[in-house]
Amino acid sequence: MLKLSAIKMDKVWGYELWIASTHPNGPQKEFVDFCGGAYPLLVKVIQADQSLSVQVHPDDETAALLEGPGNVGKTECWYVLASKPGAKLVYGLNGNPSQEQVSAAIEQNALDPLLNQVEVRAGDFVFIPSGTVHAIGGGLRLMEVQQSCDITYRLYDWGRPRELHVQKGVASIKNEGLAKIARFPGRFDCQYFSLEETAVAGEARIVNGSDAVSLVYILQGEGGVGADKFAAEDIFALAPGEEAAFKSQKARVLKVCVN
Repeated sequence: MLKLSAIKMDKVWGYELWIASTHPNGPQKEFVDFCGGAYPLLVKVIQADQSLSVQVHPDDETAALLEGPGNVGKTECWYVLASKPGAKLVYGLNGNPSQEQVSAAIEQNALDPLLNQVEVRAGDFVFIPSGTVHAIGGGLRLMEVQQSCDITYRLYDWGRPRELHVQKGVASIKNEGLAKIARFPGRFDCQYFSLEETAVAGEARIVNGSDAVSLVYILQGEGGVGADKFAAEDIFALAPGEEAAFKSQKARVLKVCVN
């Protein structure tokens, strides 16, 4: 078992903590060594003091087509850790606009009516299949699990003078597969990863029954595991077949596995 140390990346809107990463743009050497090379998932904590850009990520096929062979897409999910009153996300597009309609709206600086904006609060869960137009609003702190990909196409950036990627972004949009935003159901599975929440009241044994490294993220509480102490937002890597006993009077942990 390995307790991981975050890599902080400052942004114009706040910051990201890359808490489990072998990605070349922000690798944790100890995690790379623990995994024996690349890990197919990337886990972050995102602190959005201001709104992120309206953006989209390609799927595997589109990433290889637009960025070259060997690139993968980015399906992701968010677990809302904290939310200021009224904080919102952009989650998909209203209706089913064509590529031409989206491009025209961006050109005319009139994208807002097409954006599906949803108010969220701590404990909500959002699944974002690749191709989904999305944006994190200001006043939110999220834990994100995603494919190990750093390809982002900005469609709109609220007047900030950063580069946009309209042509590639519009070509990547797939406004489908969106689920109603709700409280995390306790377990979630998709093509690339699974998440399972466990309450710790005394002791909880977490078993990595897969043939890949699994992760355990501390959602709430403090306690101990092996020789380590833990607190909220810590993350641990478990080797294939490894079992760890998390001990606490009251805590909640989230196991993340590769599918």
